[in-house]
Amino acid sequence: MTHDSQTPSTEELERAAQQLTACRNELSKLFIGQKDLVDGVLRAVLAGGHVLVESVPGLGKTLLVKAVGKILGLNTNRIQFTPDLMPADITGSHVFDLAERKFVFHRGPIFTQFLLADEINRAPAKTHAALLEVMQERQVTLDGRHHALSPPFLVMATQNPIENEGTYALPEAQLDRFLFKLEMSYPGEMDEQRILGLHLSGSSPERILSEEVQTVLNTEDVIGLQQIASRLTVDHSIVVYITSIVRRTRGYPGLFMGASPRAGIAMLAAGRAAALTYGRSYVTPDDIAEVALAALRHRVILSPEAEVEGKHVDGVLKELIKSVEVPRGTRG
Repeated sequence: MTHDSQTPSTEELERAAQQLTACRNELSKLFIGQKDLVDGVLRAVLAGGHVLVESVPGLGKTLLVKAVGKILGLNTNRIQFTPDLMPADITGSHVFDLAERKFVFHRGPIFTQFLLADEINRAPAKTHAALLEVMQERQVTLDGRHHALSPPFLVMATQNPIENEGTYALPEAQLDRFLFKLEMSYPGEMDEQRILGLHLSGSSPERILSEEVQTVLNTEDVIGLQQIASRLTVDHSIVVYITSIVRRTRGYPGLFMGASPRAGIAMLAAGRAAALTYGRSYVTPDDIAEVALAALRHRVILSPEAEVEGKHVDGVLKELIKSVEVPRGTRG
C-alpha cells in the first residue's frame, strides 16, 4: 500500500543514491566518527524536517551547518541566541526609508535556506516563539503581511545539555516542531587522534571546508530528493507498527508524558528518508526502528521515579521499542 500514486522509478532511486553517496563522501572529509549525526541531518533534510542537536561546545555544530549548506548548495545563516535577542532580530522589521518616505521591510537572518539557531535555550520564550512559528508556517507575518521563505527551509538548533544558568527550557509544544533531536557525542580515541593529525598537517576544518569540500547538489536537487522520499511505498503494517510504538509511550513505565500523534507523522517521514538513503522504494520496520529514538526522545518526559532511579530517556525508549511486535516480511 502507498499513499501516493507514483512510486519512484529505479532510475530515480539510483540517481538519488548516487547524490546521497556524494554528499556523505564530502561530509566525511570533515566529520570523523559522527556517522549518526551526519545521517540524522541528511535524513532530516530529505524529510523536510528541523533538527535539535544537543552537545557540549567545541564539537563542530557551526561547521556542520556550513558544510551541509555548502554540499547541498543552500544558503546558510547563523543566529547566536542570547538573553537580549528580540523576535525582530530574527524575523526582521519595518524601517522607515527617508528617500522613499515609507516603511520598508528589512529581512532578518531567518530568510535563508539552512539556519543554525545556536544555543536556542539562551533566549527568552517570546524569541523562541518567533522562530518556532516561522519553522511551522515557513513564512514571516508582520503587520498583516506575509513574507514567504525560500524552500527548502531547514533549521538546525543547538542546546548545551550542561549549563542551566541563563537558559530557558523549550516548552514541549515547541520541542514537537523538531523532527529529530540528535545528540552529538565526543569522538572516540582513534577518531580524536585523527582529528589532531589533521591539525598537525595544517589541515584546519575551515581550510578543508573552503578548499576541499565540494558543492554536489543545488536547491532543485534537494527539493527533488524530498519529493522522491515522500513517494516511497509504506505498507499498512508499517503504519500499524509506528502507531503501536507511539501509543505505547503513553502510560509506559518510566514515562510521565507520552508522544503526540505528531511523533507518528515524524517517524513516517523519517522512515521514508532512511529508506531512500538505502536506495529502496519501500519502508521496512528496520527503517522505523532506526529513526524512532531521534524522533521520540524530545517528545516524551521521564517520570520522577525513573529520574530518581537514574534512568535515561534513551534507555526507556529502547526497551519500549524492543517490546513492540515487529511486522514480518514487509516490503512494497
